[in-house]
Amino acid sequence: MAAVAENPVRQHFYEGMFLVDSGKFATDQDGVIGEIMSVLAKAGATVVAHRPWQDGKLAYEINGMKKGLHYIVCFTMRGAGMKTLIRQCQLNETIIRQMIIAHSQQIFDATVAVISGTGPAPESESTGDEKPARGRADRDDDVDLDEAE
Repeated sequence: MAAVAENPVRQHFYEGMFLVDSGKFATDQDGVIGEIMSVLAKAGATVVAHRPWQDGKLAYEINGMKKGLHYIVCFTMRGAGMKTLIRQCQLNETIIRQMIIAHSQQIFDATVAVISGTGPAPESESTGDEKPARGRADRDDDVDLDEAE
């Protein structure tokens, strides 16, 4: 009798952005992070990297909140856990909104490297010392239309 080969369950690579109350995060950072991790654990996710991403004014008011903190988490999970994850986020009072994106392994690895600080730093923007080369005033071939007639 031949042994049946086990079909391993495929893990998908995800990036989750969780919007939380920035005031609550400022007063109880460990508690808020714990709640996010608890929601992910209930869905069967394995967290690879996480950190606060952006804190600031929201584009529009959500549930009376004008400011919020975006918390980014990279994790692996079976696809079947997505329904549980979304439902747990909806039931959680700390998580206001969530967005989950599936990535290829290459993009996932690059995102994890940036979040954990082991990857290359993003290229810096211009320092503002250079003058942008656009617009009519920057052209060398300016012609006075009154003289051209």
